Amino acid sequence: MFDSLTQKLEGLLKNLRGRGVLTERNIDEALKEVRLALLSADVHFSVVKSFIERVRVKAIGAEVMKSLSPGLQVVKIVHAELTDLMGKKGAGISLTPQPPTVVMIVGLQGSGKTTTAGKLARLYRSKEKKVLLVAADLQRPAAVTQLQTHADALRVPIILPEGETDPISVVRRGLARGRAEDVDLVIIDTAGRLQIDERLMAELVQIKADVAPHEILLVADAMTGQIAVDVARAFHERLGLTGIILTKTEGDARGGALLSIREMTGAPVKFLGTGEKLDALEVFHPDRMASRILGMGDALSLIALAEEAITREEATRLHEKLRSDRFTLDDFRTQMKQVRGLGGIEKILDMIPGFGQVKRQIDPTQVEQEMKHMEAIVSSMTPRERDTPEIINGSRRLRIAKGSGTSVQEVNRLLKQFQGAKKMMKRMATGKRADFRELGMMR
Repeated sequence: MFDSLTQKLEGLLKNLRGRGVLTERNIDEALKEVRLALLSADVHFSVVKSFIERVRVKAIGAEVMKSLSPGLQVVKIVHAELTDLMGKKGAGISLTPQPPTVVMIVGLQGSGKTTTAGKLARLYRSKEKKVLLVAADLQRPAAVTQLQTHADALRVPIILPEGETDPISVVRRGLARGRAEDVDLVIIDTAGRLQIDERLMAELVQIKADVAPHEILLVADAMTGQIAVDVARAFHERLGLTGIILTKTEGDARGGALLSIREMTGAPVKFLGTGEKLDALEVFHPDRMASRILGMGDALSLIALAEEAITREEATRLHEKLRSDRFTLDDFRTQMKQVRGLGGIEKILDMIPGFGQVKRQIDPTQVEQEMKHMEAIVSSMTPRERDTPEIINGSRRLRIAKGSGTSVQEVNRLLKQFQGAKKMMKRMATGKRADFRELGMMR
């Protein structure tokens, strides 16, 4: 998300930071460009207008104009206002002291509502919480089947319809089981429609009145831009949403819905769907997203992703191998798999502070393809070759290339990149600065 907006804002704010003195005219000119950048990112015009005015009032204040680094002060103001615009702090779901916490999932058909219910179940199950899914979408039989598939994959219990025509009876059975079994989180998947209509809303209002859920979360498709904002506003007016889950954000290059939706509805974005798999759901942190939009990276989210993918024992073992120079091609292959599991090179570079420019110097798709080839090459080696790559001579390289469906040149490149990665990671393990150019992925 926000690639185009980030590039524009990075350039504008870099220019401001470089000025020793700022005038009101300088600020107005810069904010005019910021305004155009936000509008081109599909941010609602009324949101842009109020945002720019708030920044302007603070930026021309005496505290900024008389500071030793006025440009940096303006950057801080823009960051703070972006954070405030998106909701200040990430919330996720706050579990109630008296379980179960009941979450009602609502939304239109096609937004990814049922899959998102499964993603939520997976996220909180990974936090060692007891989760129960309730299939209360009686309008679309495929939704029940889909949710059951997710429940089976996650090994999470599910309440299915037993011939009922009224979703409330299904929900009541779910709540009764949740209370009886001390479930932490009951997730109710409700019916959707292709468009908002009175019948849909009446059913949801009735479920809300009967269940009194702790959370009512709207699942909205970020790819629809300002339509998602309109949908959120309509649901919020009738149901009083406690939060919004934006899906398909990995395909939303502009991000206007994310920057507009809280200001226009009053309901905060709580989660982002970043892919089709059940693990592709992130708790939304406005301050971290503001940093990413301004090209400052998001180290905290990167650390959280790494902690989820890599156990403390694995990290300790790897650290010791790097320090003692025992890092092997097997370890290298494991690292590549873990990087891909974190969401790929592009996502990681977005999160590393100061690496926005690096991302634009490489082709992430090409790097991902290269990593797949590299994994295949390592898999074609014998255990001894993976442990002692120095023995890989010309005939061995030819055999490995044939076995992996690659070329000798690719095998040579892998061995060179392995040595570069080994040096880079050893530097990091011993507290020295890493040089990512040693990976050989920047042409």
